[in-house]
Amino acid sequence: MDIFKFDVYRGPNLGVYISVNDNTILVPMGYAKTKAEKLEEYLDAEVLFTSVANTRLIGILSVMNNKGILLPKTAYQDEYDFLKNETDLEVGVLDSKFTALGNVICANDKGAVVSPWLSEHDCQTIKDVLGVEVIQKRIAGFNQTGVVLVANNSGAAIHPEADEEDMKTFSNLLGVKIEQSSINNGTPYVSSGILANNHALVVGSLTTGPEIMMLTRAFLN
Repeated sequence: MDIFKFDVYRGPNLGVYISVNDNTILVPMGYAKTKAEKLEEYLDAEVLFTSVANTRLIGILSVMNNKGILLPKTAYQDEYDFLKNETDLEVGVLDSKFTALGNVICANDKGAVVSPWLSEHDCQTIKDVLGVEVIQKRIAGFNQTGVVLVANNSGAAIHPEADEEDMKTFSNLLGVKIEQSSINNGTPYVSSGILANNHALVVGSLTTGPEIMMLTRAFLN
């Protein structure tokens, strides 16, 4: 598995705008075709141009693994229908006041670590749509678990101040090794600068050599 550096909209926060699994890369409508093709090459997946809630913030507003995709209640019907028709994923809507789903959920194909803010009903929906076990836990004092943890099926990166006991719990749930890391030259909000599927990692262009080493330890074992 390789690690590639990349920019989106001339910035390193690619996880804000893009969501990925092993087969699909969801990118905003109007995104440059040449750059989209480069992502296809890196991640060995097919690009679909879409929007979520009529915005470009696909990574913030949705959560996707290889079994399903969760959309916020603010998503439009045509966006739901498009994803239902163009992918083989289970498409679900989380009826929660917390609509930035990518900020409150981190999931791979085995488990999901979700914010304590979400309800028991929300957790059941996550379990059903993504086909995973779910636990609710703060990470390094943050309720926004999806911001400070990112995972695929071979590894995960977590906020540099995450608790060791919590990391063991998450490792068991997700079935992967977890390493503390930052992204983009010191940013602890790792999901903002990482696209991870089981083929490759694409990281923000400001990511440093030491950060690449930490991510290599996390994902490439």
